[in-house]
Order: sequence, then structure tokens, then C-alpha cells
Amino acid sequence: MKILEAALFGMIAVTAAIAQPPAQFSSAVTPYIRATAKRIVLTHVRVIDGTGKPEVDDQNVTIEGGKITAIAKGADVASAPGTTVLDMQGRTLLPGLVAMHEHMYYIARPATAAGKVEDPLLVPQMTFSAPRLYLAAGVTTVRTGGSVEGQSDINLRDQIDAGKLIGPHMEVTAPYLQGKGGSFIQMYQLKDADDARRFVNFWADAGATSFKAYMHITRDELGAAIDAAHKRGLKVTGHLCSITYSEAIALGIDNLEHGFMVNTDLAPSKQPDVCPMGDTSAFLEHADPNGPEAKALIEDLVKHHVAITSTLPVFEGFTPNRPPLYPRAQEVLSPEARTAYLYSYNRTQKQPAQAAAKRTTIFARGMAMELAFAKAGGLLTAGCDPTGNGGVVPGFSDHREIELLVEAGFTPVEAIKIATLNGAVYLGRDKTIGSIEIGKNADLFIVNGNPGKNINDIQNVELVIKDGVAYEPQKLLDSVKGRYGQY
Repeated sequence: MKILEAALFGMIAVTAAIAQPPAQFSSAVTPYIRATAKRIVLTHVRVIDGTGKPEVDDQNVTIEGGKITAIAKGADVASAPGTTVLDMQGRTLLPGLVAMHEHMYYIARPATAAGKVEDPLLVPQMTFSAPRLYLAAGVTTVRTGGSVEGQSDINLRDQIDAGKLIGPHMEVTAPYLQGKGGSFIQMYQLKDADDARRFVNFWADAGATSFKAYMHITRDELGAAIDAAHKRGLKVTGHLCSITYSEAIALGIDNLEHGFMVNTDLAPSKQPDVCPMGDTSAFLEHADPNGPEAKALIEDLVKHHVAITSTLPVFEGFTPNRPPLYPRAQEVLSPEARTAYLYSYNRTQKQPAQAAAKRTTIFARGMAMELAFAKAGGLLTAGCDPTGNGGVVPGFSDHREIELLVEAGFTPVEAIKIATLNGAVYLGRDKTIGSIEIGKNADLFIVNGNPGKNINDIQNVELVIKDGVAYEPQKLLDSVKGRYGQY
């Protein structure tokens, strides 16, 4: 699991706001734009609005000045100066995805068929390819789930908002809050609680709007970081190990990453402030999703308003007989990244029976607990964690996350709400993004088919609209073929 990164969401609002559409775009952006008219009318389109309600057939949706200004019964509309009319019969309009565990990097390690790798573990930026992949998939807002080059992500966000580069709106999480230890050579290691406070304030001043605790942080360091972030009106999430979920809840954390897959509660070898590296999924290994330990943990999370971010695709990659090989996703990988992934994929399929059974059980229990958490009133959000497993690719795997939520027991429209409106709620932006409503930002995407009936149709993206500007997804994908894993 080394390649994985490893209550207050209703009370604390992030300070950054969705930027207004830029007045003009650079030559790096304009080749991918289909329509920038002041008024766009989508006619005869099916609408899944992101609120969890069933889809509504044959609607006209009007966009003006980057906002949704009208939703009405479908009708033919004549073209007029300053108006672009797009006939969307047979298509479905959805809110832009609000993806909550994403990255602008990709872990690079030499890989062989025997599974041998060499240190150090390095994390090169995917500043060119990742933003294009997200936007091509209908992901119009991302929260980075931790950064290594924090200033690169901040600058990327600002240049996208200024129309100089192309990509989604970005909620930038600062470099990881990491304690002593870990395999990522580029990560800063905190010295103590005072250092954690200094670190939070430095990156908040630099423009980060979120923080993420990592696997080897201590309770004193995490408590200090949470206190400092909350004083700035910012939130803290975590991929934890040295600290259990129960301990993090007591410290006031806002969000926990990777569902329930990385909870070290119930680890027999757990020592205070120490990560039991061989037992990182202890809770799911030892607790039944319907048992008393699981119910008590969910009750504690809901009581303290701690959100959970589901990242099922990255764990599916370690589970035998999964996932499907997607040719379109493989096309965007660099040759080296594709080769390394296929080696990894084949090793997963051939792992010993006992290890395979354990992985299968943990994955199924993790899905069951996410369903139970949401049904109990918890705020479940969605992301994909595109790191060192080539089967987890920005955009493509955000679609896979939604498909896996349906497999976990959510209805298609519930899964879409998790991946759209729920993320907006956590970010404090549900008044402007996350659902299709009059007055909200026109951050939308259109697919061929009906994901409300067949969730796999969510892959068939034909048009992406961000701030009322329509982009061509296929052109974006063509521009990064063979590049993801390179830069």
C-alpha cells in the first residue's frame, strides 16, 4: 500500500470563491473551446440535477453570463445573434463533478514483472496532462488530496482562473502534514506541534485553502494543525495511520480520506502515534460492517460532522479480478507508465489465494461501510486518488468511482449526488455549484445516454461546460495521449 497516500463542515467556510469567467482566454485554451456565446440554449436534454432526484426528460436549459438562467419544458429554439443553440436529444445533462481527492502528480518508480522497485520514491508533476484529463471527463472542480509541489498547484489554479491555462477550478491542499517517517523523499517532516502551526500558517498565507494530514503525523502535531487551520477558516482532512479514526475525530478533524480503508483502530500492534505499516486496514479486517464497532464509529463520525471521502478505484486496483482494463484510459498513459501498470495489474491477478481473499473482503467491507455511513446521515464525498497505479487515471477514474458507488448499493442518482452536490456542500460552495438550479454557475457536462438508468453511460462525455464556456472533451484527450506519467 506504499503507493497510496498514505466537524465542522457546516460551520467553517473556505475563504476562496469560485472565480468569475476570465474576460479572454490565451492561445493555450482557445483550441479546446466549442462555444463562448453570451447565451447558450441546450434543447431537449435529459436532466439529472445532482440533488438525488430522478432524471427529468426533455428539458431546455439556458445559460447566460456563465450562469443557469432558465430550465423549462423542451422546445425547439431558433438561432439568433449572440445565441448558440445545441440540440441535445438523447443526451443527459449533469452537474460538473466536484472531485474531492485528486492530484496533479503521478508516482514514478521503476517496475518489473517481478514487482521489484528502486528507491527513492519520487513524485513528478502532471501539471500539463492532469488538468486536461479532469476537464475532459466533466470534472469542473477538484480538491487536490495533498500536494508535493504546493506552489505549482497554487500557480496552476491561478493561471486556470485567469484563462491562461485550461483545467477545472481547483481547491488547493497544501503539501502534506507529515510526521517523521514515510517513503516520499519530497515530503517535509514536521518537527513538533509548533512546527505544525507554522507550516499551516505559511501555506495559508501562500494561498492554499485546505490541509491534509498524512500517515506518520502525531496527535500533538495534528491537533495543533487543526487548531491553526480552523483559526484561518480552513479545513483539515487526513489519510491517517499513526492516528486512528477515533483519535482524529476527538481532535476535531473535518474529513477522512479513503473511506474506511485506512483506519488502524483495532490493529493488534497499534502503538500511540506510530503507524503499523503492515496493518493499515485493520478496522475493516477485524470489524463486521454491521457489527457494534462499525456502528459506533459511524455514530461518532456523524455526531461530530466528520465527512468521509470515498476513493474506491485506487483500492479496486489491489483487488483480484478487478478492475476492467479501459483502452481509452490506457491511451493517455506514457509508454513507461502503461508498462508499469500492466505489470502491477498482472501481479494483482496472480497474488496468493489467502492475500486475494483478504483484499476482496476488505474491499467489500469498505463499500458496505460507506453505504452505511451515508444512510446514517454522514456526508460522503467522492474522488479517485490518481497516484502510482496506472489503472487510476484522472477523470476516467472519477467516472469509475461513481460506478463503484452504485455497485456498493447507491442508486445512480444518489451516486451522482455524492460526486457533485455533496462535494460542494463540504467546500461551502453548494449555493453556486454542485447541482443544476437556476442562478447557479454553469458548470455542467453532457453525456450520450442515460446514467440514471445505466450508470456506465457516465463515461460517454460529449461536451463540458465550465463557467458557461463549452469545451470539446475529445480534443482535450487527444492533446494528452501518451503524456500522463510524463508531465
